[in-house]
Amino acid sequence: MKKRRNHDTGFKARFKARVALEAVKGGRTVSELAAEYGVHPTMIHQWKKALLEGAADIFERGSKKAPEVDEGTVRALHAKIGELAVANDFLSRKLKPWTSK
Repeated sequence: MKKRRNHDTGFKARFKARVALEAVKGGRTVSELAAEYGVHPTMIHQWKKALLEGAADIFERGSKKAPEVDEGTVRALHAKIGELAVANDFLSRKLKPWTSK
């Protein structure tokens, strides 16, 4: 059984885009592309679909849309950050006797 390939995120995105573009061009079948690039044909179909669905976003005015953020979620996350900071400070003070040997 083949081991899955792990690449950095930037490489993954470029790889998927290149394969999806080749699938859209239609010069070769998806099966041929899958054999060449070592990925399952279903993945190529998914990447092709994502490319076609997201292509219009490239031409939208402005570079990237800012994600809509719910104020309640922001407050809850800030509260959680505060709790974690307090817990981290407490634990670091309690662990000092054991780490300063």
